[in-house]
Amino acid sequence: MTSYRELTAVSADGTPLHVEIHGPEHGTERDPGTAPAVVLAHGWTCSTAFWAAQIRDLAVDHRVIAYDQRGHGRTPASPVCSTDALADDLEAVLDATLAPGEKAVIAGHSMGGMTVLAAASRGVFREHAVAVLLCSTGASRLVAESTVVPLRPGRLRTWLTRRVLGSRAPLGPVTPVAKRILKYATMGAGSAPHLVDACARIVHACPRRVRHAWSHVLSLLDLDHSVRELRVPTAVLVGTGDRLTPPVHAHRIAAALPRSLGVTELPGLGHMTPVEAPDLVNRRIRELVTVYAQLKEGA
Repeated sequence: MTSYRELTAVSADGTPLHVEIHGPEHGTERDPGTAPAVVLAHGWTCSTAFWAAQIRDLAVDHRVIAYDQRGHGRTPASPVCSTDALADDLEAVLDATLAPGEKAVIAGHSMGGMTVLAAASRGVFREHAVAVLLCSTGASRLVAESTVVPLRPGRLRTWLTRRVLGSRAPLGPVTPVAKRILKYATMGAGSAPHLVDACARIVHACPRRVRHAWSHVLSLLDLDHSVRELRVPTAVLVGTGDRLTPPVHAHRIAAALPRSLGVTELPGLGHMTPVEAPDLVNRRIRELVTVYAQLKEGA
């Protein structure tokens, strides 16, 4: 039987972070028993709800820790928006939920993957991370290499992309038109309507000021140096139809990682890989736990 618990982790600047722990009904946050830990970091404009399929599958036999990034979901907005703040937040979550020295597989999607990169050289991260899965993410040149705007690469496309992704306009209600736009920008052409609807409701729930503030951080992102600091075994996953972080990002990251497990390309899928291909993402996380987390515990 699985249980559900909530707690608040406090980041370095005092921001209270909403954290959820799903998993087998035994022990406490500081006495986890035998269930291996998995930590999930969601992306820009999303929330813990984005990981529903992972939580449902993995919580049967893992302690699944998911949290809302600052300004997203049930974590309040903060005037501080930076990659350092993202790293602070992840460290706070790890410190609040894992016992000293306890290892976890950490999975990050999009901005969640960038969070992992930003934290890669931090002491708390290195104490707890045993392996990493980076889904649909990038380390730099996000605006210049996005294909959301269907033009040739160049100054015009970059300018238009920055305007589109950095828009201050409210997204409004989840209408059929809104869902078509979101599907085009973030999901594969074959995505089922109920998955598009689920993603649209999550994204539209993000406050526009938060969306805009983080779009500015992402437009200036440069974490190439951090990739080389991620020293645990790391798998990279990307959809071939990803317009926000096209496969060029995944391959560049994998080539620079000290302990790369390679890139898995998912034909025809878009940016929302944990929602679009939940079984594959779940299987990859389980593989990382089996090979690295359980090996570490038995060593």
